[in-house]
Amino acid sequence: MGKYRLQSRNKNSMITLMEVDTECRAWYIKADDRNAAIRALRDMGKEILPVESIYINGEDVSDEVFSSIAIHMGAPMDQGPAESVPSGEAGMDSIPLPDEEPLENYALPPDDVPLPSLDDIPPEAAPLPPEAESVPEMDMPDILPDLTSVLPKSAFVPSPKDGGKKGASNGIYLGRKHITGDPVEIRTITDEADGVIFTGTVISSEVRELRSKKKLLLMRLADDSNGIPCKKFFDHPEDAEGVESLKPGTVVKVRGNVRFDKYSGGLTLELQQMEKGEVQVIDHEDTYPTPRVELHLHTKMSLDGLIDNEEIIKTAAKWHHPAVAITDHGVIQAFPKIQDLAEKYHQKVIYGMEGYMIDEIPEDPDTDRQQYNHIIILAKNITGLRNLYRMVTLSHLKFYRKRPLIPKPILEEYHEGLIYGSACVMGEFFRAVLAGESDEELIEKAKFYDYLEVQPLGNNEFLINEDKFGNVNSKKDLQDLNRKVIEIGEKAGRPVCATSDAHYMFAEDQRNRDILLSNWEKPGKIESHPPVYIRTTQEMLDEFSYLPRDKAIEIVVTNTRKIAEQCEVLKPLAEEWKSYNPKIAGADDKLVKMCYDNAHAIYGDPLPKIVEDRLTLELTPIIKHGYGVLYYIAHKLVKHSNDRGYLVGSRGSVGSSFVATMSGITEVNPLPPHYVCPKCHWSQFFTDGSVGGGFDLPDKKCPKCGTPLNKNGHDIPFAVFLGFDGDKVPDIDLNFSSGDDQGVAHKYTEELFGRDNVFRAGTIAGIQDKTAYGFVKKYAENRGLTFNDIFIEKLAAGVAGVKRTTGQHPAGIMVCPRDMDIHNFTPLQYAANKKYLKDEDGHIIPGTITTHFDYHSISGRMLKLDILGHDDPKVIRMLQDITGIDPMSIPFDDKKTLSLFSSTEALGITPQQLASVIGNKGVTVGALGLPEYGTPFVRGMLEDTRPKNFSELVRISGFSHGTDVWLNNAQDLIKNGTVKLEDAISTRDDVMNYLIKHGVKPLTSFKVMENVRKGKGLEKNGSNNKAELDAAHVPQWFIDSCLKIGYLFPRAHAVAYVMMAFRIAWFKVYQPLAYYAAYFTIRAEGSFNAPVILKGLESQKQELARIASLEHPTAVEKGNATVIEVAAEMYLRGLEFLPISLDKSAASEFKMVDGKLLPPFNCIPALGDSVAKEIVRARDNHPFTSKEDLRKRGKVSQTIIDTMDDMGILKDLPDEEQMSLFDF
Repeated sequence: MGKYRLQSRNKNSMITLMEVDTECRAWYIKADDRNAAIRALRDMGKEILPVESIYINGEDVSDEVFSSIAIHMGAPMDQGPAESVPSGEAGMDSIPLPDEEPLENYALPPDDVPLPSLDDIPPEAAPLPPEAESVPEMDMPDILPDLTSVLPKSAFVPSPKDGGKKGASNGIYLGRKHITGDPVEIRTITDEADGVIFTGTVISSEVRELRSKKKLLLMRLADDSNGIPCKKFFDHPEDAEGVESLKPGTVVKVRGNVRFDKYSGGLTLELQQMEKGEVQVIDHEDTYPTPRVELHLHTKMSLDGLIDNEEIIKTAAKWHHPAVAITDHGVIQAFPKIQDLAEKYHQKVIYGMEGYMIDEIPEDPDTDRQQYNHIIILAKNITGLRNLYRMVTLSHLKFYRKRPLIPKPILEEYHEGLIYGSACVMGEFFRAVLAGESDEELIEKAKFYDYLEVQPLGNNEFLINEDKFGNVNSKKDLQDLNRKVIEIGEKAGRPVCATSDAHYMFAEDQRNRDILLSNWEKPGKIESHPPVYIRTTQEMLDEFSYLPRDKAIEIVVTNTRKIAEQCEVLKPLAEEWKSYNPKIAGADDKLVKMCYDNAHAIYGDPLPKIVEDRLTLELTPIIKHGYGVLYYIAHKLVKHSNDRGYLVGSRGSVGSSFVATMSGITEVNPLPPHYVCPKCHWSQFFTDGSVGGGFDLPDKKCPKCGTPLNKNGHDIPFAVFLGFDGDKVPDIDLNFSSGDDQGVAHKYTEELFGRDNVFRAGTIAGIQDKTAYGFVKKYAENRGLTFNDIFIEKLAAGVAGVKRTTGQHPAGIMVCPRDMDIHNFTPLQYAANKKYLKDEDGHIIPGTITTHFDYHSISGRMLKLDILGHDDPKVIRMLQDITGIDPMSIPFDDKKTLSLFSSTEALGITPQQLASVIGNKGVTVGALGLPEYGTPFVRGMLEDTRPKNFSELVRISGFSHGTDVWLNNAQDLIKNGTVKLEDAISTRDDVMNYLIKHGVKPLTSFKVMENVRKGKGLEKNGSNNKAELDAAHVPQWFIDSCLKIGYLFPRAHAVAYVMMAFRIAWFKVYQPLAYYAAYFTIRAEGSFNAPVILKGLESQKQELARIASLEHPTAVEKGNATVIEVAAEMYLRGLEFLPISLDKSAASEFKMVDGKLLPPFNCIPALGDSVAKEIVRARDNHPFTSKEDLRKRGKVSQTIIDTMDDMGILKDLPDEEQMSLFDF
């Protein structure tokens, strides 16, 4: 027998697994504590000497074990078995590693057999030390031992755990020793093969738990030649710990057998070993004593650039370049990040742009056909920077035609503070040189620029192959062109600078740019692209070695440094953002007065101390730090919508601020739970944590005047919003009714601040993974190359992130103070560079003007208002309009509404009825279709917890929005009975409140909350918070829960969401038809499968079963299934749909007619909102007389006419117009 595996029966054993290889006389041990395992092995004394090699967790520990035994026995150090390997044999590397085999290939011992000792293991032919010669040789017994028979008792002492750390041990992810042998390229393996070794990059890695409780590693690996899928089955889940930490991008070395995989239909590597691989890095250095300055460089913000912002700034600093210029094509969108990186690496940056110059100002840019020329624009000082911003705005808003063009007169007007360079082969000056213009003409052109450019020959080598440049036939001709530029520079008195025109960092990145540019290649035409990478100083000098040495140094080093010296160290973005808030006279005083007036109206005068203290706590830092105007602006926006009958929901932590509550910004009350009398203002606060939230308090009458008391308060600390010291910049996000009220709110900001001071927040979108994937496929197809999906995915990463387009934030509004120019902050442009758009009716309207910089980069420097559109306020407004019921009157402790979250009883249906149609997924609760609670995942939470009050619903919301908060955390704690629902951590506020109540200092409690909510554990920057928690006897379950959390939702946000959801749930119980009308109109828009739903329950059941049977349903199918489930619930409650009516249906709104729902036209497949509106508009003018009439006046396609006919909508309508004698 060659090998067998021994496993401990004691879960707490220090040594948990041992594999014995009798052929190699090796033990492979898995142990939680390496040192303790070594001590246990040493305790065996001479009994262990027949073993030649011992490995613990993949590490060879033979020397450590045997040397100690030899000393203990009085033998010299060099006589131990570690030195007994015969000469000519290597040590560790010569020991054959047992192949990885499934556990079922090993014979495991029954539990009740007599077990032999270690001495029963027979030695092989290799000589043993003298002390071991007396060990008798025996045949291998049929009944195998377990660990207790071969290891001393010390091996079974429980060892302390290491905190569950996973990953490579001694550099090894899988296996017990390092891989020996050289790797081969993946592309060379085209058939099944054994013992194959690859080195590559992990593209993706996933460990799945199988039904059998075994685990399966699925990994995709790629090298520089191709990719291959890899897999490994683990019979014991704990054996997979080493690979569970693998991340995409990790370089690994692997060994295994390549096999044909029946499931995938291709070759797969069955893994046996895996270890960390060596990252092959080419170390680029610039060692020249006086380094050059790069004046022409393109980042990923150029559509054809690949240079990463951090990589170029870090490299320039490493190379000791005195400066580096950023000159993207027509845009300056890299500036914000570049500024941060320049500060990080202490690197001077010259902020510039490569513009598109035209000769004259066009009368009509849309029809103008002037040729553009490239020009480099560099900012010398702040004046030049602002002038650059203004030209960027003009080029995008006024002169844009396929590119942002800058007329020469504009360049002349804004020349102050700027340096102009002649740019590349596409520049006006170099084109004139190519055209052979006279020296006099060239000198005149040169004088427009502050310096001239020459570039390496490779940049312009494509000219040799261009027929239109007949005078350029060799590299010497290219050299002569550069010589002419230098000559004219001398005659015109303009310095000449050598530039790289860098579009990618290093020569080895060429393929990435070829892939990027393949998007513009014509099918079948392979284009070669110039080597436009950044040169070191010596590389650039070598490029101009055909010039005299002094002249080469002058254009490469001296002149570039002189240009850099003319440019000041600039910061493109303003810093002290608080100085740039809009100014509203008396805003602070108005805010303070408003808060106290509203507080007195609710709580009386004098205010209860807890209320007075909270207002003082908040208003003091708000006014001190200049935030009062921000609160006042938010108040004005919310009030404007409230006055028009719309509710506005708050987002984020703004509900943590009592000032926000008292100023009408949010309806969330962060005070402790309390009663308050609306008549005499008697109040009672509960500060001991005994009440989860004010809405949970039982109904009670005022003990003073007998009036029913109001109930409120959710116990949310102010520090969650503005920080412990109240100095954190407030981020007030608001949810307006999507579509209608949101647009009005946007317009209202223009009234508040002036149209010329309000701009939509710009966004920048990069090339996404799928698009990059398509680029690689096109690149490969054009070159006749064959790559598999894994390799394509690897190559795609090289172009992902390059700027693709721009857009607008759906809710962000940037506000510039009236007394400042927007160009102090950002240039402007049209979103996606679309000067004109079409409205819903097809009319041409002006495009949307946005900030040129991405809103993230400037939101901390000028006011950004988040006026978000949300469906909840829209649904509630529709419900109010349909029923006439004021949603503000709905009580948050209504029993029937609360019961929806734990049963279906209030709906009048049983779980069995629901399950018979939609399947058994969250059917024991009535939350289908409810915001926050309608998904199968959250319905499962409801079934696990059965919440019974409002504060527990808030906890469910927190669980569902957090990361690693519910699964493998709170869910287990609640199910195991460790904690109750009301005690488990669900929101970030729970952490701070819980710790303070356990005696932890408030500041420490706040810091721990901040760390935990971001997934950072308990500590940050060497803190010792855990010591304080231990001193306060904080339970271990709480600490363990904190350590698992990746992200925590704010309670204020959860409360705001649940208040909206509860109101909608109330309508579901008491106004069901109105509820379903609002749901299908707003939430089901685009997902209402009318041909299925309108046929009834059986049709719905069949479609749901079909979608459930799909292994990978599409997003459309998933959306349809969700809506069908709600429709099925409606049918089960005894409610029905009417058929779509050509005479009565609305364009997009479900209408209640005779106790049933009448669907709108936009439910018809492929019929959009604009056509639906056109149908209604035409019908209102005159009823349709035929299908032909509907097609013409309703602008309906024949395909949709056929669909409507199939659905029975047109059954009484003739195909064509019917003529009669009376028509004449």
